[in-house]
Amino acid sequence: MHSIKIIKKNQQKTSLWSGGKTTQLAIYPENADYSLRNFNWRISTAEVEVEESLFTHLPGINRVIMILEGEMYLEHEGQRSVYLRPFDLDRFDGEWTTRSKGEVTDFNLMLANGFEGDLSAIHLGKVNPDVRLVLNGQTEIFYCVDGTVHVDASEDEAFLLEKGDTMIINSEVRNITLQRDKDINTSIIRASIY
Repeated sequence: MHSIKIIKKNQQKTSLWSGGKTTQLAIYPENADYSLRNFNWRISTAEVEVEESLFTHLPGINRVIMILEGEMYLEHEGQRSVYLRPFDLDRFDGEWTTRSKGEVTDFNLMLANGFEGDLSAIHLGKVNPDVRLVLNGQTEIFYCVDGTVHVDASEDEAFLLEKGDTMIINSEVRNITLQRDKDINTSIIRASIY
């Protein structure tokens, strides 16, 4: 049993925050409300438009952040600090006091206690125009950062993801193939949630 959902860029909700704007790509359960913190997991992108910002305090939430554009210095007060470049990631507790320096676009995975997850970047180019993946997460999410990607999910299921689109797959175990379109280099973020 599986389900596949495509969320096109124009279906996503963008809102303002003190440091810029954020776009919610998906939340689970689907009727959860980020402001009420009643979600199991949430994925989003954020455009940080100020040089320095303070992260929202999120007790009970584990966070994974990956830089898409720009560079960021993260300081987790009393814990550690890290410098992130494009496609670098950092995991941290949402309860920590976290400050950032640098104007960036980032990808965020938020996980309530009891859920685990991982982020990885997939780059399709001239040398590697396609990749076949075994999906083993309870939920697998693919976000098209740039370019266009063909997704073959089975003999009778194929999808096209364009820049900014998100695909969510709920499944036990599944194989898919990602292939770039029109010889254009493409980057995809994969979020696996367990």
